[in-house]
Amino acid sequence: MGLIRAAAVSAHPRIRPGSAAFSALLGLLAALPTFGIDMILPSLSDTAAALNVPPSAMGAAMGAYLLGLGGALLVYGPVSDRLGRKPAIACGCLLLIGGSLGCAAARTLPHFLLFRALQGIGAAGPGMAVLAMVRDLFEGEAARARMSFVVLTINVVPMIAPTVGAGLMDLGGWRLIHAAPIAAAVVALAAIRHIDEPLRRVSAPGAAVTGILRGYGRILASRVFLGYALCNAAAAGAVFAYITGSALVFIDALGFRPLTYGLVFGASSLSVMGGAFLNGRLAARSIGPSRVIGTGLALATASAALLLGAALAGPPAAPPVIAAMVGVALAFGLVSPNAMHGATELSPDAAGAASAVAVFLQMGGAALASDLVARFFDGRSALSMATVMLGCSLAAAAAHAGLTRPADRRSPAPFPSPARQHGETA
Repeated sequence: MGLIRAAAVSAHPRIRPGSAAFSALLGLLAALPTFGIDMILPSLSDTAAALNVPPSAMGAAMGAYLLGLGGALLVYGPVSDRLGRKPAIACGCLLLIGGSLGCAAARTLPHFLLFRALQGIGAAGPGMAVLAMVRDLFEGEAARARMSFVVLTINVVPMIAPTVGAGLMDLGGWRLIHAAPIAAAVVALAAIRHIDEPLRRVSAPGAAVTGILRGYGRILASRVFLGYALCNAAAAGAVFAYITGSALVFIDALGFRPLTYGLVFGASSLSVMGGAFLNGRLAARSIGPSRVIGTGLALATASAALLLGAALAGPPAAPPVIAAMVGVALAFGLVSPNAMHGATELSPDAAGAASAVAVFLQMGGAALASDLVARFFDGRSALSMATVMLGCSLAAAAAHAGLTRPADRRSPAPFPSPARQHGETA
């Protein structure tokens, strides 16, 4: 028996939490939800033509994905707290594969939207689990550094996803784009076989549904959690305002070619990497998260205000738009890792549920900001983009100043939990 067990271990070498392979797995899991949003951007016109609908109807493809993603998060989170992170990842990857196959085979818009929603439901599993895994396995500055890496990955994906999508279109048309999430999900399924379950589970009291609702009640009753989660959601809204608005401004108002816009967008998004990298360095120097968040919010607000002034002063020009994109992206790289870590740090026994609520709010902020920018775009200026970016930045600052900082000064204890900590290192 000992020889058999040893052979099994050697056949399936373990991926340790401190290894580069584990970091790569975290990055892959974190990338799946965002990649699904951005990969189809180059294909919207071709997809609309193939489905015999006007291009404007394809805006619903984003909404369907985000709706599926956000709703599923609220289920995956507490269920993974009870059953473990690996089942949530496996279930999500399987649903993502099914949804992607359905999108590739769709012949009508309703069918396409149905499978886009299924893609979102599937991607929610890995996307939620990666945040909870950081909380399960790491603490303190190590957790902040890992969260910076996760946020870095999430925000690098929009830079490359449209390029990957365009390349796959050139190879085999818009349907081939949906092979990319299938391949990523298969790799993730293979990789999680080689990690230990990071959650040490204990029995939760009460019936499953009652326990889930009670857990969400405890999470939402925490002013600290709401402060961090709403701050992160509003900051994400500012980012998605420039993601949506920049495409409208550069292509429709300034007449950029799609390839040129893609290069400008990708180059400006590099600043998110700078923000996340800087945040990791600041964490290593033991600079407190509240100071880093405050600095990021000040930068985002100033960038959006300058863009609004430029939009009101005259016709649109590329430099102020690019400068605002760089400033807000850099700020998000500073704000989001600390806000997400703060939101999950207070709930060691419910990290999955807390992560789910935080990401659900982030998706809601992103969807609302994107809709407002597109709805009020005047066809010739960056006014709607700048206004929404500034509004989101101010909302993030208000959440941080009104909810998080007062509670930080009181040094609050973690909010009550019905059980001892689950999230111990495996």
